[in-house]
Amino acid sequence: MLKISVLDQSPASEGREEAQAIRDTLALAQLCEALGYHRFWVSEHHSHPAIVGSAPEVLMSAIAARTQRIRIGSAGVMLPHYAPFKVAEQFRVLEALAPGRIDLGIGRAPGSDQRTARVLNPNMRSSDEFPRQAMELQAWVQGWELPVGHPGHGVKACPTGPTAPAMWMLGSSDYGAQLAAHLGWPYAFAWFITEGQGAEHALNLYRDQFKPTEQHPHPYTALCVWALAADTEEEAWLQFESRQRFRMDRRVGQLGPLLPPLEARRSYAAHEQPELQQLRGQALVGAAPEVAQRLKDLAARLQVDELAVITWTYEPQARQRSYELLAQALGLSL
Repeated sequence: MLKISVLDQSPASEGREEAQAIRDTLALAQLCEALGYHRFWVSEHHSHPAIVGSAPEVLMSAIAARTQRIRIGSAGVMLPHYAPFKVAEQFRVLEALAPGRIDLGIGRAPGSDQRTARVLNPNMRSSDEFPRQAMELQAWVQGWELPVGHPGHGVKACPTGPTAPAMWMLGSSDYGAQLAAHLGWPYAFAWFITEGQGAEHALNLYRDQFKPTEQHPHPYTALCVWALAADTEEEAWLQFESRQRFRMDRRVGQLGPLLPPLEARRSYAAHEQPELQQLRGQALVGAAPEVAQRLKDLAARLQVDELAVITWTYEPQARQRSYELLAQALGLSL
C-alpha cells in the first residue's frame, strides 16, 4: 500500500509576518493528521526569504504537542553544520515527547548559501566526513556503544528509552542513495529539487546496493514531490502563479516571499519561455482527481513505497484545501 505523507517548508508570503508561516505549519500538521496522512516532515533552511523553517527540531516539538498519531520528522537536519551528538540528544528528547512517532532525516546540503553556512558553523566539516557523522549519529540515537578508542566511547545521548527515532537519508543525487544503501536506512529522493532528474537512477542504485539490517530487512523508498490541487483546474493554475513566479525569478538570482497569484503574473522574455513551458509541463497541478492519479502513476513507475507531498500557495487556506482534496482523491483514512 502506497503511503501518503506531507513535507512542509513554512513558505513566507509577501505582506505577512514570517512568524505566521510557522504558525501556519502547526495548523497544517493538525489538519493533515485529521485527514489521515502518514507522516509530517519539516525542512531546514537558513537566511532564506521564502522558506522560514530554520529549526526543524523546535518545530517538531510543537507539532508533537498538538498531535497524537501522525509521524513527525525532519527533512532534514543538515548534519555537516552540527555535532552528531547534539543532534542525537535533541531527537532523543523528541522521542521521549512522542514515542514511536519521530523520524530523523538527514542531508549533507547546506540548506543555505555558503556565507550563511560559514556563519552557522565556522568550523563546518567537509562533506567527506558526512558518512562518519551519519554513523556516529545513528549509534547515539540507537544507544549503541561506540568502539574503544573513539572519543565518544562511553558517552550516551539522553534520555534513553524503549524506542528510538527512525533514521532516514535524504538526497537528490547518487551519493545519498548509495550511503543509505550502505547503512541500510530508508531513502527519500527530493524530486521537487531536481524536477525528477536522476531520480530513477538513484532509486535503482539504492535498491541494488541495499544492505539489509535487523531494523530494515528490505529497502524502503520515498519520493518528495511538489503538487497542488484545487476545486477546479482553473483555480489550481491561478494558485500556481505564486510558485511559478518564485521559480522563474530564482533562475535569475532573485529570491523573495510568495506573491499573491494575480500580482505574481509577469511577462516572460523569449529566452525564458522554454524554461517556463518545461516548468508548467512537469508541474503536478490541477483538479484533485487528475493530480491524485498522476501522483499514483509516478509512484508506480518508480516503484516507491511512499510519497511526501509539498505544496506552496500564497494563502494558507489554499494550501490546506489542496491537502484536503488530495486526501479525498487518494482515499486516505485514519
